[in-house]
Amino acid sequence: MSKILTYSQMKKAVRAYHDLGKKIVLTQGTYDLLHVGHGRYLEEAKKKGDVLIVGVDSDAKVKKRKGPQRPIVPEDERMEMVSYLSSVDHVVLKPLKTEKWSLIKLVRPDVLVATKATYDKKELAQLKNFCGEVKVLEPKATTSTSAKIRLVQLGMAEEFSNKLKKKLLKQIQDMIEEMKVN
Repeated sequence: MSKILTYSQMKKAVRAYHDLGKKIVLTQGTYDLLHVGHGRYLEEAKKKGDVLIVGVDSDAKVKKRKGPQRPIVPEDERMEMVSYLSSVDHVVLKPLKTEKWSLIKLVRPDVLVATKATYDKKELAQLKNFCGEVKVLEPKATTSTSAKIRLVQLGMAEEFSNKLKKKLLKQIQDMIEEMKVN
């Protein structure tokens, strides 16, 4: 069985795992510019059960939530990269136009793993209707993908600014010299 599944394939796989008495863990995210924090997070999630299913946000879903410049990595590549991690059993794409918590309702995991920022207290209470339990994990890296992207952007902006200043200064000096001659 492939690691990357559609919703209909996921439904069949979940049924089979439940029939075998396997404890299913579900987590979800963007996984843009996969980094060590993602790997650590998914390793920790896997420890909560027998089967780890990872929902990966579609490009459209990411753009809506994080802005028009994101994601950096296209959805197919993000899903494939996540599927290469040994802790991950299955990956499924989460489209923009789906009912709230549709993957959670489809999988009905024994354990839903999330970060603090994902759900508020009211949502966590509501999620218990669809999950055996909800485990909230701390971040597993010192910086997020968004923070890393901002650092790169700031570095590029500073470099551009420095080069622009040098060129402008040179042009001003050339103009002054030209005015002195005339």
